[in-house]
Amino acid sequence: MSDGATRICLIGATGLIGGKVMEECIGREDVRLSAIARREAQLPRGIRMELFVAEPEKWGEVLEAMRPKAVICALGTTWKKAGQDEDAFRAVDQDLVLATARAAKEHGVERFVAVSSAGADPLSKTFYLRVKGETERELTKIRFPRLDILRPGLLRGKRDNDRRVGERLGIAAAPLANMLMHGKYRQYRAIHAETVAQAALALAKSAARGRFVHDNDGIIRAAKRLPQLVDE
Repeated sequence: MSDGATRICLIGATGLIGGKVMEECIGREDVRLSAIARREAQLPRGIRMELFVAEPEKWGEVLEAMRPKAVICALGTTWKKAGQDEDAFRAVDQDLVLATARAAKEHGVERFVAVSSAGADPLSKTFYLRVKGETERELTKIRFPRLDILRPGLLRGKRDNDRRVGERLGIAAAPLANMLMHGKYRQYRAIHAETVAQAALALAKSAARGRFVHDNDGIIRAAKRLPQLVDE
């Protein structure tokens, strides 16, 4: 592992984006990846990383010991997993995300990359998008030297479970639907989870300071900035 590698902590390793982040780190010498989760996660074959399993109230202690330069936060649940309960949904997508961010800031993390959603808006009439928007708003108040918020559209990628019928149909129709989505609807186009993961890694390695919000087009541009591995 290169001494110049960026120390990155992944939060949300058991989800679709988290899994892709780990896959993208296989063979990389420019990233030193660790992860924190509430339960064991299946690690990709060939990856070199540490996975710390702890309850959320202990995550700050792990971050303090780990001392990462950047955190990629891919936490998130679904309406179904939350039992269609608003408080349960907020507990993960808002409360846990913000608690993690505050702990990261307290322990010296300089860069925070958060995966949100296209259409996130604190004033939205849609509960899901309103929670995402409120969370983004609170993240900006934590004042990381660098904050990147990713707003992907419909995520394309294989999930181990919990793929809803409507979501499966949406992914199947994505190639045609993407061609029909223009203007303000362009942000809702389907995007590959691996592209989001690549963007998250590239942004976590970026030293420029500021607050940045990336829609699908921005995510694709950021993904292209991730250095490609060279086969020996």
